[in-house]
Amino acid sequence: MRLLVIGILAGTAIAGPAFAGTIHVYGPGGPAPAMKEAAAAFGKMNGVEVIVTSGPTPQWSDALKADGDVLFSGSEVMMSDFISSFGDTVVPGTVTPLYMRPAGILVRPGNPKHIRGFGDLLKPGVRIAVVDGAGQQGMWEDIAGRDGNIATTKAFRHNITLYAKNTGLALKAWKADPGIDAWVTFPIWAKANPGVADVVPLDANRRVYRDAGVALTRRGETSSDAKAFVRFLSSAKGSAIFQKWGWQ
Repeated sequence: MRLLVIGILAGTAIAGPAFAGTIHVYGPGGPAPAMKEAAAAFGKMNGVEVIVTSGPTPQWSDALKADGDVLFSGSEVMMSDFISSFGDTVVPGTVTPLYMRPAGILVRPGNPKHIRGFGDLLKPGVRIAVVDGAGQQGMWEDIAGRDGNIATTKAFRHNITLYAKNTGLALKAWKADPGIDAWVTFPIWAKANPGVADVVPLDANRRVYRDAGVALTRRGETSSDAKAFVRFLSSAKGSAIFQKWGWQ
């Protein structure tokens, strides 16, 4: 890494990083822990500052248009929505799907309701939270409808007590309302928030996946650093980081 040395009057020197450039990366909260670790690793290797800003889209949409180099998403639906929303800012031909993660069931620590699989979510009195937006649109319906039996979907829907518009809001509700027994979402949220929930895998015949993807902006397409960062995300080192955070 390049170092900047500044002399002080007494002759003392302070050393710190002098970055060759800065890459601005924007996207949702789900892939953010892995993306931030990958950004730190790439930056350290190349002397480049990679700033990752994540969260609900309205919090960073203006900034993306102003200085964004790289955009990441939490599903193909989300990426398509980004391309539609951001118009000429994002280059559609640069979209690259990176890694997948399966949906699963989050339960209270210790699993007091003894939820062992999807079938237990259909039992009377079980209170379920789902996310119906932010890359998980229709995901619970995909899971419940896998057997083609409308009775299963009816039973599952009857037990849903919370439809959150994004995972951040669902997490807030999960913490605030201990009466929610199960949360159908991505297990990576339990990994990113230790102690909040235990994970129960979905039955193999119910499992659905969503991916994280990345794209360059018009600005990023002209940056060799931004393009190198995107390549790093697909490299062996990038893959190891995402696997650490629960991606496949």
